[in-house]
Amino acid sequence: MPELPEVETIRSALAPGLTGRKLERVEILDPRLTRPEPPELVAAALERERVSAVRRRGKYLVVVFESGRHLLVHLRMTGNVLHPAPDGHENDLHVRAVVRLDDGSDVVYHDVRRFGTWELLEPGELKEYFAVRRLGPEPLGRAFTAASLGGALEGRRAPVKAALLDQRAAAGVGNIYADEALWYARVHPLTPAGELDEEQVAALRDGIRKALRLGIRRQGASVRNYRGADGLRGRMQDEFRVYGRDGEPCERCGTAIVKTRAGGRGTWYCPSCQPGD
Repeated sequence: MPELPEVETIRSALAPGLTGRKLERVEILDPRLTRPEPPELVAAALERERVSAVRRRGKYLVVVFESGRHLLVHLRMTGNVLHPAPDGHENDLHVRAVVRLDDGSDVVYHDVRRFGTWELLEPGELKEYFAVRRLGPEPLGRAFTAASLGGALEGRRAPVKAALLDQRAAAGVGNIYADEALWYARVHPLTPAGELDEEQVAALRDGIRKALRLGIRRQGASVRNYRGADGLRGRMQDEFRVYGRDGEPCERCGTAIVKTRAGGRGTWYCPSCQPGD
C-alpha cells in the first residue's frame, strides 16, 4: 500500500504543479531514501533539473526531466508526496525530503515507516530498469488482455492471489485490489494460478480493471497512512467488497467473508461466491 490507484491519484494531483517547474533546492533528510547512493549527491544532481512530465509505471511515480533523467519514487508502505507542502512540515519528524520549486512552493516527501525509495536514472536507463524487475503490463492499458494475463499465469502453481502480487502479471496490483478483483471475478484466491480456465482468466482481467478504476474514481483507499497529494483521505475503503471485512456479510450473497493467507499476505474472500476445490 499504496497501490496503482493511490499512486495514480497522487500523480494526477502533482502533475499540474510540477510540470515545467525547476527544482531550485533539494534536501534529502533521510539517507535510507536513496541508499546505496549518498543523499547529498542525489540532491545535488537533482538541483536545477526541470520537470517535463510526471508519470506512473505500476506503483512507481516517474518524474521525467528535460535532461532525459528520471526520478523513480516508490512509496512502499507509508510514503506520500505532498504539494503544496502542509503548514508545519518543518517540524514533522516523518518528512524525509523537501524540494523547493522555482515558483517558491515546496514539495514534501513524507514516510512514517521509511521503506520508500528514490532512484535517479540517467538518460536511457528507464526501459532496462523495469525490464530487470520483470514489471508486467499496465492493467488499464490496451496491452493488458485476457490472453496476456493467461500467458503470465500459465503453468504457475502459486495461488492466483500470490501470482497477482508479484507484478509480473499486472503492474501496480497489490493486496487490496487483488482481493477485490478476485471477488468480482468469483475466483478463489488460493486457486493455483495455472489452473484457471479461459473464462476465469477473462473474468479476472475484467475484475482487475473494475477494481482499479473504482479505486481511482474514489481517489484511493485510506486504510492506514495514505493521503492524496493534497493531504485528503481517499474514499475507496467505503467501497470494499471483501478486503478487511472478515465476518461481515458478502454484499452479493450474504455469506460471511473469510480471512486466510496467500503468499504470506492477509487475504479476504467470500466462500460462497468464490468456492475452492
